[in-house]
Amino acid sequence: MSNPSDLAHPDRAQIALPEVLFALSDPDRLAIARQLADGPLDMASCHATDPNLPKSTKSHLMKVLREAGVIRNEPNGRRRRLTLRREDLDARFPGLLDAVLRDPEQG
Repeated sequence: MSNPSDLAHPDRAQIALPEVLFALSDPDRLAIARQLADGPLDMASCHATDPNLPKSTKSHLMKVLREAGVIRNEPNGRRRRLTLRREDLDARFPGLLDAVLRDPEQG
């Protein structure tokens, strides 16, 4: 029986390239993925490029990333823990994350 606080995440085999590329095509979602590349964060600590984004917008950004298989959003006590699904994405699409998450300012 699943916990009501558990959100659906696609299995590795279900992660599809068009959905991943769509999820990472938005600058705010890409910024979130870049933050998570350094390691897991509590959802409250993770912020998009605009700190004034409404909570509903931030939730939608997370939902698109989660449903595409880019991140995991799991309960962590009374908070939610976000992690980048690097292992799954690297297995499905080798080199994609490194190419997409690279900071263009860094070259």
